[in-house]
Amino acid sequence: MEFGGHVSSAGGIDTAIDRIEAIGGDCVQVFTQSPRMWRQTAHRPEAIERLKARRAEAGIGGLVCHALYLCNLAAPDEQVYERSISALSATLETAQALEADAVIFHVGSHLGAGLDAGLERVIAALGRILPSASASTWLLMENCAGMGGTIGRSVPELARLVDALDRHPRLGICLDSCHLYATGYDITDPVALGELVAEIDETIGRDRLRALHVNDSATPLGSNRDRHANILEGEIGEGLGVFLAEPAFQSLSVYLEVPGTGRGPDVHELDKVRDLHRRFLASRRPVRRARRATTGTGTP
Repeated sequence: MEFGGHVSSAGGIDTAIDRIEAIGGDCVQVFTQSPRMWRQTAHRPEAIERLKARRAEAGIGGLVCHALYLCNLAAPDEQVYERSISALSATLETAQALEADAVIFHVGSHLGAGLDAGLERVIAALGRILPSASASTWLLMENCAGMGGTIGRSVPELARLVDALDRHPRLGICLDSCHLYATGYDITDPVALGELVAEIDETIGRDRLRALHVNDSATPLGSNRDRHANILEGEIGEGLGVFLAEPAFQSLSVYLEVPGTGRGPDVHELDKVRDLHRRFLASRRPVRRARRATTGTGTP
């Protein structure tokens, strides 16, 4: 298991490698453009080449790019929909130039149009984008926290998309621990976590699980609220060790998206997550079960 995090690329995309190396990370996630602006960033060819050289020099394993937050592949509005497709396609193109392993993206929200209508829009959008994906750079759908009309809050919703896209060989998933907890998946319970892994294996395919976002949650189990907390400082707490020690996850790269001291993942957060992983992997001991949620994975 590799441990790293999301870092800034201010000053050039290549600086992401310098930043992750400085905090002792093994893998790195980065935005290829401002996450809150449609305008694409034109990366200098020399910066792209330096990133690749520095990645090899620093021994950084996983490299993933995160799509901008504005993307909504389920958007009823045609202008937003087309912009979203163009933006995700551009991120994929840049990711391939960087020789990244994947582009991680949020599926989007139907914004009240209904789940079926939203899924239809997403399927059509991904049908246009996926042909550009390569064997080395996948598209990974990230599970969401389940707020409002967001799509991808449960394994069955993600599985519907995989099936509808003919189980495309370059379409996978990224699991976020905070989002799972927010939608009512009790990842602190080894039995419940095992059932989640089995469900993924049976419906999506475990080989499509390619990355993990590991974050504590500032809100309770089943809250449907996306609020990341620093490791051991949220509602999941020590129970996050159960998630980290899951046997099915041990070959994956872990990307932290925690606030740290206001600048994102840092040495202290990486130390905490590595310690949790080491302790729970060694003991595989159970923790006190969190209270079961009464809301969460229902149809929006």
